[in-house]
Amino acid sequence: MPQYNVTLKTDAPPEELEKAKQLATEKGGVIKHEYSLIKGFIVEYPEDHVDTLESSEHIHVEQDGEVKTQ
Repeated sequence: MPQYNVTLKTDAPPEELEKAKQLATEKGGVIKHEYSLIKGFIVEYPEDHVDTLESSEHIHVEQDGEVKTQ
């Protein structure tokens, strides 16, 4: 399963992050890491259900991937 970075938007209430974690695990996701500096987590999540996470106006969802610098 692909992994996704899920982060709370700046103006969103903190409880929305807990709702996102609960929704992710209910829909078959596995939380792999929780960030300590930013409000977010990495979840291994079925690709065909990612629209469920993306439907929240309070969180940002981005597929995890390798980042390179020059």
